[in-house]
Amino acid sequence: MSKAFITGVSGQDGYYLSKYLLDKGYEIHGTVRRSSSINTSRIDSLISEFSETGKFNLYYSDLLDQSSLSNLINLIEPDEVYNLAAQSHVAVSFKNPSYTSQVSTLGPLALLEVIKNSKKKIKYYQASSSEMYGGKDDKLLDELSLFDPKSPYAAAKLFAHNLTKVYRDSYDMFAVNGILFNHESPLRGETFVTRKITRAVARISLGLQKKLTLGNLDACRDWGFAGDYVEAMWLMLQHDKPDDWVIATGESFSVKQFLNIAFEIVGLDYEEYVLTSDKYFRPNEVNFLKGDATKAKKELGWEPKTSFNDLVKMMVESDIELSKREKVLL
Repeated sequence: MSKAFITGVSGQDGYYLSKYLLDKGYEIHGTVRRSSSINTSRIDSLISEFSETGKFNLYYSDLLDQSSLSNLINLIEPDEVYNLAAQSHVAVSFKNPSYTSQVSTLGPLALLEVIKNSKKKIKYYQASSSEMYGGKDDKLLDELSLFDPKSPYAAAKLFAHNLTKVYRDSYDMFAVNGILFNHESPLRGETFVTRKITRAVARISLGLQKKLTLGNLDACRDWGFAGDYVEAMWLMLQHDKPDDWVIATGESFSVKQFLNIAFEIVGLDYEEYVLTSDKYFRPNEVNFLKGDATKAKKELGWEPKTSFNDLVKMMVESDIELSKREKVLL
């Protein structure tokens, strides 16, 4: 039975990756950060179904605690390590640049050091980000495109991306970078623009909310479904040699287009409900991102299965059910 060690297991990607690997017969070992309010709501179904059998195991740890990570990996001896943990909200990274940067730089460094010194040959996946490109121009971006980070989050991710390549080349490690473009789902955090929109659409349609305030409505992103993208993570670690791959849909849509589709699902016109505020604009905007996943399709056999319209519909319908339960409790 293969073992996977996943940091950030309680997040959106952590859930979908865990579910994907459990279906393949893996034994999962995941870390959650101890805090005053520990939220495992996304993975509660996995805990209840698999924890008693020993197939899904949780540990308190932190990417800034190298000793803890070292002890866990040496104890578990996983076959694969997936580093998904990060302070991943770009806007928050401007307000808390120190913590954001430390988690996304010192964390990967600690993991790579532990794996390098391990007696077992462990494969490593680093979650890189399309934010590293900067998104200045309307260009299709691939593995050879230039990076130009525009936020503390993106700069820290680029450090970890390059560090992973350094360890791969210097120590003959099986270490890969997955350059994932925006990937969403009903489990996306409610502070991210896509989920903020679908949550508001559901609440407005049920009379629980009147308006939605956003920032830059012209920003364009390559949005895919997180459930599709975790398959690519796994495929990278099954490839015959380690490398870096872009994972994207190859299409880009504006926030306005996302709004239009989401509000149309409930028969409403977004222009009657959406306001904009400078409060939600970034200090340094990333205007356009669109990825070219040709290499992943050719070498990994991966391509997205979920269309943009289906993704938006999935998220809105999920939030409508959530809002219905919310309304009952009022």
